[in-house]
Amino acid sequence: MKHNLACIVERSPIDQGEPRSALANFLRCIIIAIAAVVLSCQAGCNRKPPAAAMLPPDVEVINVTPRDVPVYREWIGTLDGLVHAHVHPQVNGYLLAVYYKEGTLLKRGDLMFEIDARPFQAVLDQAMARLGKDELDVNRLKPLIQENAVSHQELDDAMQAYLGDKAAADQARLNVEFTKVTSPIDGLAGLATAQIGDLVGPGTEELTTVSSVNPIKAYFPVSEQDYVRYMKKYLDQPGGPEHEAEISLDLILVDGTLYPRKGQFYAVDNQIDPRTGALRVAALFPNPENTLLPGQFARVRHTQVQRDALVIPQRAVMELQGSYQVAVVGEGDKVQIRMVKVGERAGSMWIIEDGLKTGDRVVVEGLQKVRDDTVVHPVPFTESTATNSIQTETR
Repeated sequence: MKHNLACIVERSPIDQGEPRSALANFLRCIIIAIAAVVLSCQAGCNRKPPAAAMLPPDVEVINVTPRDVPVYREWIGTLDGLVHAHVHPQVNGYLLAVYYKEGTLLKRGDLMFEIDARPFQAVLDQAMARLGKDELDVNRLKPLIQENAVSHQELDDAMQAYLGDKAAADQARLNVEFTKVTSPIDGLAGLATAQIGDLVGPGTEELTTVSSVNPIKAYFPVSEQDYVRYMKKYLDQPGGPEHEAEISLDLILVDGTLYPRKGQFYAVDNQIDPRTGALRVAALFPNPENTLLPGQFARVRHTQVQRDALVIPQRAVMELQGSYQVAVVGEGDKVQIRMVKVGERAGSMWIIEDGLKTGDRVVVEGLQKVRDDTVVHPVPFTESTATNSIQTETR
């Protein structure tokens, strides 16, 4: 700007005495000065203020504290009678009567069916007649053998005939008894599959079933992984087998209600099914009102409290190619990505078995903003569901 003014002063037409050329130079200087002023103004308007320093991103963190966590495991089970007896006829014949009421409780020995016994009674009468004759022959020959009036061979033959006819008479008597079909156990009777007048026998289908339902069995499959985990945790320790007697089980009915009586572990199969990779386990549940019936489906639940467990929300855990990571805020609010070993899932929470300690601050919200060594602004994580509704997922 000073240069332009100096140009105007030096090139003044009055001082130089060059009217035409001086005037042109004067106008040229004026134009240059105006252009300089315009450019400087534009440069000043387009100048950006210096960039402000980036603030640390806000993230929500939770303080890791130990707590007692109830861990639930559930399996789909099928109910069955403790004893499930199939009632079959032992002799062939026509069904004459059905004495029991279907669906009622029976005692062992209660009469259920009757088969026509007349053919078997006739066979029994014939066998008894032969047996009576044989008995007379034996009694007649015994005194004669002492007088050497008959040979020992005759007495032996008579005894053999007696014993053979006695066995035939016993079998005939048994067949007569088999015409009355009774309940083999105490239990709940099923529907009859045969009607009066049907020809029944050992080769036909069962007449009905009787199930002992108090207590009632619940069969459910346990995975091979769960079996191996249980063996390592309990049976390798002193007193491990006694733990089976202390296992308490719940039964969840198909309508979602909890059966009011607790069940106990009963037995485990002797092999793992190679088709499913599961082990069949049986539990017993009291059933005094007979409300549970064989064939029902239900969920079997086992509850175990894990003491002093370190739990964090599931959303705080990042899974990458089978490994699990969490973001921990350390000193200076600097983030460290840490590998962890996860355990059971408990509702919206996840039990961490290794990789965290009490007092660690774990990022729950804002994981997409952090990397290793990122400085953050941590704020407390506030969500009521993080501490409520702890329940293990069914796998």
